[in-house]
Amino acid sequence: MPAITLIEAVTMALEHEMKQDEEVVLLGEDVGVNGGVFRATAGLQDKFGKDRVIDTPLAESMIAGLAIGMAAQGMKPVAEIQFMGFIFPAVDQLFCHGARMRHRTRGRITLPMVIRAPFGGGIHAPEHHSESTEALFAHIPGLKVVVPSNPSRAYGLMLAAIRDPDPVIFLEPKRVYRIVKHEVEDNGEAYPLEACFVDREGTDITLISWGAMMHETLQAADKLAEGGISAEVIDVATVSPIDMDTILESVAKTGRAMIVQEAPKSGALGSEIAAEIAEKGLMHLLAPIGRVSGYDTVMPYYKLEKQYLPTVDRILEEARNLMEYQ
Repeated sequence: MPAITLIEAVTMALEHEMKQDEEVVLLGEDVGVNGGVFRATAGLQDKFGKDRVIDTPLAESMIAGLAIGMAAQGMKPVAEIQFMGFIFPAVDQLFCHGARMRHRTRGRITLPMVIRAPFGGGIHAPEHHSESTEALFAHIPGLKVVVPSNPSRAYGLMLAAIRDPDPVIFLEPKRVYRIVKHEVEDNGEAYPLEACFVDREGTDITLISWGAMMHETLQAADKLAEGGISAEVIDVATVSPIDMDTILESVAKTGRAMIVQEAPKSGALGSEIAAEIAEKGLMHLLAPIGRVSGYDTVMPYYKLEKQYLPTVDRILEEARNLMEYQ
């Protein structure tokens, strides 16, 4: 099996589904001739033609609306929004039509479509290129929101997203596009949506994260182990709907929970996870629920970017604080 990066895993999954199903089409700004700003669709227009890999104008509302129309007629569009910060013109289409179509038609019309978007900070990008606004989309009934953390997850979850009968927002953490490689077999096996992954088993504390922050979280778990603290690490992966059963089972075992997220702290997914744990797992807790987040500010420019993003040291400090409760 080849060792590939996360972005290469996305490309592999797209190509696999395009070979298997002629209804799968790609569209977005620069996805064809240029292969996408991060090269996620590189070479696919040459293989499948301009009718299936479609360059669009710089018009995100049109991209989302076109994808909805295609999906309503039985196609399976995968639309790229070049950066998550550019997605807001598409929100009207996604919230008012994409998310509601199954409900609006009483199940007569479903929308098997995927909206891909690179998101998150860490690459020294300018304003509107580094947002982590997954909570906005997770709040809307009718949308599924998926965030892969590594190449193998990107491949399996992308396959599942394309095959799903409903709209999926597929958010790709661009900071880890090329920093890690996994051996990934192009076997067409999808990972389940709506499921967390236990990346490391432990007994003392549960660390919960998703996307790029999984890498700092796993590094922190290694350092905690050096000090005799056994951390269980959960990759949420599908942030809407969240697999709370796996999280609650882990918290019942460890008695402590901490959420690590890149997004601002207030109103984020970490708050929802914390509320669910407090509501359904309170009697298992030995300590308050911890949260390590970005700050309630706009993501700063690159000189201050590292001060904004949660670090291994911040995760360690909070985890050790929680371990002081007995």
